[in-house]
Formats: sequence, structure tokens, C-alpha cells
Amino acid sequence: MGRRVTRQEFLLMSAGAGFVLAGCGGGPEENPAVQQQAGAGSGKQYNGPKVKLSFWNGFTGGDGDYMLRMVKQFSSQEKNIDVTMNTIQWPDYYQKVPAAVSSGEGPDVGIMHIDTVATNAARQVILPLDDVANALNLKKSDFFPVVWDAGIYNGHRYGIPLDVHPYALFYNKDVMEKGGLDPDKPPQTKDEYMAALDQLKDKGIQGFWVPSVAPDVTWLFETLLYQNGGELYNDAVTEATWNSDAGVDALTWMVDLIKEGYSPKNVGALAEQVAFQNNKNAFYWSGIWNILTFRDAGVNFGAGPLPQIGSEKGAWANSHNFVIMNKQDQDPNKIAASKFFISWVSRNSAEWAKAGQVPARNSVRESSAFQSLEPQSKIAQELPYVRFPPSVPGIDAVVPAALDPATNEAVLLKKDPEAALDEAASQAKQILKENRQKYQA
Repeated sequence: MGRRVTRQEFLLMSAGAGFVLAGCGGGPEENPAVQQQAGAGSGKQYNGPKVKLSFWNGFTGGDGDYMLRMVKQFSSQEKNIDVTMNTIQWPDYYQKVPAAVSSGEGPDVGIMHIDTVATNAARQVILPLDDVANALNLKKSDFFPVVWDAGIYNGHRYGIPLDVHPYALFYNKDVMEKGGLDPDKPPQTKDEYMAALDQLKDKGIQGFWVPSVAPDVTWLFETLLYQNGGELYNDAVTEATWNSDAGVDALTWMVDLIKEGYSPKNVGALAEQVAFQNNKNAFYWSGIWNILTFRDAGVNFGAGPLPQIGSEKGAWANSHNFVIMNKQDQDPNKIAASKFFISWVSRNSAEWAKAGQVPARNSVRESSAFQSLEPQSKIAQELPYVRFPPSVPGIDAVVPAALDPATNEAVLLKKDPEAALDEAASQAKQILKENRQKYQA
């Protein structure tokens, strides 16, 4: 991901993903580009004429260097496919791509986060990839099931998963030693975590700075919601259920850490990350992509699975998925080349894992190349319990509009956790209703 995304940026991303294209609401069978795609090669190899592929993504941080090297390697090996990579900040990307596709311009192949795939599929920004999965003999057993299933919308596959990037525990070894803790034994249970915070507090160290700015504060809340046995939505995705007892307990735990002095009040944007880099706090819950951030900053840190605070394990996560754009009059040779490019990067994604990711593909994740990567291979232990939002159009707009303000107000001690979550759930119900009407879902 490269860096944190602000709440305002998330709202822009959601607005861009909802760009209305002609033919909205129709299934893939009604889309002429689907038939065009179906005859565009198997994806196992490319034997067509020389083509130039435009590949867009939002890898504007250090992760972009890793992807660019892969693109260059692929282009040097495949003399008939020349891939040009264009990186755009994610919020701008999600606005520019639908508009560019609608006008017949834009990329041939791209990356989208898993929570935006259904929206872009419903708007026919992207093509279904059932034939890609079938031609390459990709199946559920080749990937971790939750990430494979998350790329399906309305009975069709639209995303080929590249990675999973879960929330993880980062621990500052120097601060742990200063607090009398073993830097090689990060806490893994609620009792161990609270004991560590108590010991740090006795040394005058506020060991865990609770973020107040979205999306970080909400990702933390969602993780704790899952760990308490809760869900974001009901099965029909008509109502938010984050105001359940599990949700109230999760947000109350966050607030109590502040009230009891384990965390400072009013932690500003990036403040908890800067404090971690400057040896001011010991524990930082954040995305795996921050491995590069802390290595570049020279922090003496470790990272691994999150401690279990609730009754079960759980972790917020997202995933980068490959998509093929629904451009008018798309060249079948470009579609065939795009399929082969996607397959090649997926098979070689151990290199991409160095950018701070967990490969979605089992064979890559189980390879010695990935298993030797630290701390990525440790964080990968979380995959059995990572969670994604449901594959519903417009779902990417609900949390930023409703839940983000609630978690923010609660940890700023401006609103009682239960009241904040109740209000947010009421707002979400209305947004979900509007989404069903908007997307005819």
C-alpha cells in the first residue's frame, strides 16, 4: 500500500469507484467485451504479435520499486510484450481509472484493493476473469480460501489475488528492553499484553499509542471487533452490526487504554508511527507494508501476529487484486498478453513479498524464498483468521462515511463508545439502502 490513507482520501476513492458507466447493472453476459475477451488466448503463454501493455497501480511508495523491477524483468524476457507501469496515488487512481476506461483510454491491466472490486465490477469498469482462472487452472485450493472468495461478485470472478496485507504487531526492541521486557518475546495474549503495558507504564513509557485518525483507528477497531466474535454487517449486508456487544467491548477497550494512561490522548495523524520510529512507544498495530518504512528509518524492530485480546483470533486485512479493464474495442491480443502478465507476476510473487506483503498463492507462500523472509513469513501465520468486507457494490464507502467518525469521536473521548457505534450503525443502514438502489443490487 505504501502509506496510510486518510479518511478524506478513502472517501475520494469510494467516490471514484462509483463513477457511473454506460450499461451499469447488466451482467457480464450482456457485455460485448466479455465475448471479445473469451477468445483472447489461454493466458498460459503468449504467441501473438508484439503489444504494449499499460499497467496502472497505486504503488507510489517503496513497494513500487519492487513491482517496477518485476515489470522490467518480465518485459526483458517476453520480447512480444512490453509493459509500461504508471503509478498514481491510490485516491487519484480510483477516480482516474473509471473515467479513463469510460473514455476508451486508461490502462489495459491494473491493481485494485479487494474492497473496491465489487463496486468496479458493478459499474463495468473491469472485466470478469472466470476464463483467466479456468485457462490457468487456478482454483480455490491454490490460494487461501478467504482471499480467493473475496474476488467473486455476482457469481463471477473479477479479481486475481496477488497478495494479502494484514494488520500485524510491530514491536520496538529498544523500547521493550528499556522497559525491562524480553525483545524477542512479544506479547500474544491479552494478559501478556496488559502486563507488558503495565511494566512499561511503571517505567514512565506509554507503550501503545491508540490512533485517533482514520483509517488506522478503524482498522484497529475492526480487528478487535473480530477478536471479540463480532461482524461488521449482517448476513444480508442490509445493516451494520458493529454496535453489537462485541463492538462496544472492542471500542471500550481502546478508550480505556487512553483513560488509564497507557496511551496519550488525542494522538494525531501519523503520531503513533513517528513515536514508534523515535523509540517513544513499544507496540504499534499496523499493516505489514510498514516493514519497508521502519527498515528505511533504521528502527530496531520485530513484527509478527497480533496479540489475541478477545475470545478468538482475528485481524483486519486487505488484498491487491489484478484486474483487466473493460476498455471499448479492446485488442484481444492485449487481453491475452494481460492474462499472461498476471499469471507470471502471480507465480513470481515471492519477489513482491519483499515489498512487505504476503503472497496470496499457496505455492509461493510455501516456497523457501518466502519462508526465509522475516518478518513477512511470521505475519503470514495470521492468514487463517484475516477478514475482508463482503463483496457488495459500494461497500468501500460505508466504513469511511459512518464508522470512521464514530471511532474517531470515541477515542477523542467526545462520545460514549456505545452511543457512537449506534449512531454509526444507523447511518450505515441508510447508506447500504442507497447502495442497493444505486447499484440495483
